[in-house]
Amino acid sequence: MDHFYVIKIRNALRWGIVIILAFATALFLWIGNNNFLSVFGKEAPAAISRGNKEQPNIALTFNISWGEEKVHDILDQLKEHQVQATFFLSGEWAERHPAIVEKISEGNHEIGMLGYRYKSYLKQEKDQVRKDLLYAKEIFRKLGYEDIHLVRPPSGQFNKEILELTEGLGFQVIHWNVNPNDWENPGTQTIIDKVIKETDNGDIILLHASDSVKQTADALSTILPALKNKGYHFVSITELINQANAESKLVE
Repeated sequence: MDHFYVIKIRNALRWGIVIILAFATALFLWIGNNNFLSVFGKEAPAAISRGNKEQPNIALTFNISWGEEKVHDILDQLKEHQVQATFFLSGEWAERHPAIVEKISEGNHEIGMLGYRYKSYLKQEKDQVRKDLLYAKEIFRKLGYEDIHLVRPPSGQFNKEILELTEGLGFQVIHWNVNPNDWENPGTQTIIDKVIKETDNGDIILLHASDSVKQTADALSTILPALKNKGYHFVSITELINQANAESKLVE
């Protein structure tokens, strides 16, 4: 009789293990195929820093917070090479240069926000950051851009509190993982080499279109055809993050 109970208990344990493994496998597959969960995880707010590594799509992004000259040369390069980009604009700049914002939009480029004032959110109180974001959103709404949902914090500086705030306001924070620091004007060839060497599937490239950049437009004349020749496809940030398995940059 004791022998019978031992066999019965062993069988129960064996089936219990099988059921647990089956449940774990199903959960893993569900998470892997659930794009919303992988990108917008509810437990830990995160900034998007990269798209799908398995697809040759990349996103070219530009920040603008001041100036009105260099952006035109950059737009000309994008038009010549038929490349779509995403421009992150400060609300203060957009308010002063509505015609340029319209030119960017007419070029089929996506528009995101850098907030209103280009000042680090880490140096402001939470209420100040909220007011800055909402005021920027209102400025863009008045300019005719009501569906802006992408935000890049000034200088790329954020923490968990900032991410929670922006997410609560309906925005998605966008970071990057390729940055040649073109605003420092390190040399046209340096910018070219760094972008071409470091760019891979799903990457988000950070460049600038403020008047501080002196070499970016010239660099683009080589970068854009070179990346196309390597088989990469330029897409908007929205298209990039809508793909499954987009990576997030968690706050440490």
